[in-house]
Amino acid sequence: MKNINIRKWYYHLRHRYFTMNNVVIAVALIIGASWAWGSIGMMQRNYGLQKELDTKNRQERLAELETDSLEYQQKYYQSSEYQELSARKYLGLVAPGEQVLVLPPNTDIAKNASNQAVQSTPQTVEPPSNIEQWTNFLFGGNHKGLQN
Repeated sequence: MKNINIRKWYYHLRHRYFTMNNVVIAVALIIGASWAWGSIGMMQRNYGLQKELDTKNRQERLAELETDSLEYQQKYYQSSEYQELSARKYLGLVAPGEQVLVLPPNTDIAKNASNQAVQSTPQTVEPPSNIEQWTNFLFGGNHKGLQN
């Protein structure tokens, strides 16, 4: 009985599923799948190489910009303008016709000058919170500021 069932099963598989058309289709599907897999692998490799190339190009451009910046700094440090400013700053020298007034730190004029410098600093205004911005947006709170 088992032998007959196995023969029926074998006959059924061989004549229904293992036909020449089905075998050709299966081989074609395997070839197509391997081609697709290879193409995806190659695209992934190309993407990685392109990303690496972009990184190298960015690093090269950054190095060129740093080199240019250092060349400009070097030219500036060799200029007469920088030499004059550094002489004024570090050596206390002045240009012809200028007069320097040095006040002791505890005089009234020096205190007033420092107070005026502190008071003249601009006050920062905090931006409205996120909730205030949303309510202004949704309910039209900003229209008055736009009309002025």
